[in-house]
Order: sequence, then C-alpha cells, then structure tokens
Amino acid sequence: MRSKSKLVRAITVVVAVLFTALLAVGATGAWMLFAPNFMPEKTCRIYIYPENDFRWLCRQLEDSARCRNLGTFIRLAGLLNYPDHMYTGCYAVEPGMNNRDLLNRLRRGHQERVRITFNSIRTKEDLAERLSAQLMMDGDGLAGLLDDETFCDSMGFTLQTVPAMFIPNTYEVYWNISPVNLMRRMKREYLAFWTETRRERAEKAGLSPVEVATLASIVEEESAAVEEYPVIAGLYINRLHRGMLLQADPTVKYAVGDFGLRRVLNWHRDVESPYNTYLHEGLPPGPIRIPSITAIDAVLNCTKHHYLYMCAKEDLSGRHHFTASLAEHNRHAAHYHAALNRLGIR
Repeated sequence: MRSKSKLVRAITVVVAVLFTALLAVGATGAWMLFAPNFMPEKTCRIYIYPENDFRWLCRQLEDSARCRNLGTFIRLAGLLNYPDHMYTGCYAVEPGMNNRDLLNRLRRGHQERVRITFNSIRTKEDLAERLSAQLMMDGDGLAGLLDDETFCDSMGFTLQTVPAMFIPNTYEVYWNISPVNLMRRMKREYLAFWTETRRERAEKAGLSPVEVATLASIVEEESAAVEEYPVIAGLYINRLHRGMLLQADPTVKYAVGDFGLRRVLNWHRDVESPYNTYLHEGLPPGPIRIPSITAIDAVLNCTKHHYLYMCAKEDLSGRHHFTASLAEHNRHAAHYHAALNRLGIR
C-alpha cells in the first residue's frame, strides 16, 4: 500500500514537472511570437536587395527597427525556414510589431508601396536615372527599353515619341517593380490621363495627344513664366494652322545638344536635324523634354489670339513680347540682341 502511494506521488511530481515545463515552453513560444519586439520611433522601411542575406537583414532590424531581442527573431525565422526564402522588396516595420507579424510580411512578400515622382526631365537618360534612383531597378535596364524600338512599338510609341507616355506626377509602385512593368504602369497612367475631354480638346486644335505633348515640351522650354504658356501655345498653333515654320529656338538647342545655349545664332539655325523647326515644317518628331501637366493643359486650353511672333524681353526676365506684326517683332528683336551685346553674350 505504501509503495503504491509512493508511485502516485512520483507520477504526480513528474506530471507537475512536465506541466510546468510545457507552460514554460508555451510562455516562451508565445513571447517569441507575440511580444512587441521592434520599436522604431515611427514606421520605418527595410529595403532588401537581391544581394542581401539574412545576416544583413538582422543588422538592419537592429539598426533601423530597434529590435529588442534579435535572438527570438532569428529562432522563429529559422523554424519557419525564412532565411532560405527571402524576397526582395520594401517592407514596413511599425512600432510595437512582433516577430510573427513581421516574418509573415517578409515570407509572403507583402511589401510597402513607395512613391516615385519625376519632373523637369529633358532626356530619356535623365528619366531612367531619376526613376532608378527611387527604385531597386538598374537604370540601364529602363534606359534599354526606352531605346528598344520593338518594345516602344509594342507600347504604341516610337523611339522619338515614347517620352510623351510619361506624365510627370507622383505614383505609388512596388519598390522592386521591373522596368517592363514600370513601363506598362506608365502606359496605363498615360491612358488614364488622356480623358475623353482632353482628347476632344486636342482634336479641336488639330493635334494628337503625342503632338500636344510635343508642342507642350517646346512651350515649357520657351518661357520661365507659367502664365505665358497658354499664349505661347496659341501662337505656335496659329503658325501651324498657317503652314508657317515654327522657328522655335528650343528645338535648335535640342538639335545642337546644348540646352544651356544663351544665344541662338544663324549657324545654330542651319544645323540639319529633324528637330530643327527653322528648317523643317510642323512639329518635331517627338517631345524635346517630358512636358509637365501644366504645359500640356496650356496647349489644350491655349489662348485665342492673332500673335505669330514672340521675342524675349530685353530685361532678360524670361518673359516675352508677343505680336502679329513682323516689323514690330523685328524691333523687339533688335532691342533684345542689343541687351545681349551689352552683357557680352555672343
């Protein structure tokens, strides 16, 4: 009877020990899973490149996300086999986040979208550089697509007109978006921008959307005063409708490859290029920069007037005299050139 009692006590002790151990394991597991482990001052972003490994990620979590107990994160990541299945991307880490929630986000590739923006872009090379600086992508990959005739054709553009597809604005995309998918996204944004109303206004002016963008690029290069845009647009549309050469100095600067040119001379105007509107009628083959929405809408809502000529003011303010008379234009031009001579701008 005594031996039976001892056996019962022994079993009770063993059960109690096991129960306590299970409670301890459960508590440890719950702590590892659910305890707040990341305490950045505000939501931070972790960017994982293809070349980054798990140790690199751990350092980022310590440095940027202020991980309290890296050991618990490492153990849980190992149990979930995450170190061998890392995804590139931009991931948000919120204050008070636990290991389980962060690892679920990382393992499933649930990224945070990033905002990209571009404006004041002149060349395709500048565009590729600006966008790649904000994304994981290699700028050469995007530049290659912009210079790929077959790919541009699949987007509905030529090598010369593809800049018109990019509407300067702020967009939310995944940080590791591919160059191809970015181009497709920009095409969707282009189609959304060109609403029925905008297309009707373009048609009323006798222009296609790409031609509007091309004219807008010239208008934007012409003046430092945004309020002049609709007037300049109306002037060039007048010249187009009359079959006159546009004779736009910005197209000459583009043709000679010098946007900083302060004085356009006769030999510049004689440079052979399809973009030189002193030599070739109509609009150039494509935009000479990526025009802003403001410039595009200025073309679509251009001022109705009879101006055919414009000349920069002699105060070099970046503003212009507008006239319908060639004789009056020549007088303004003489004053402007005299001002350049006084300043030694040759």
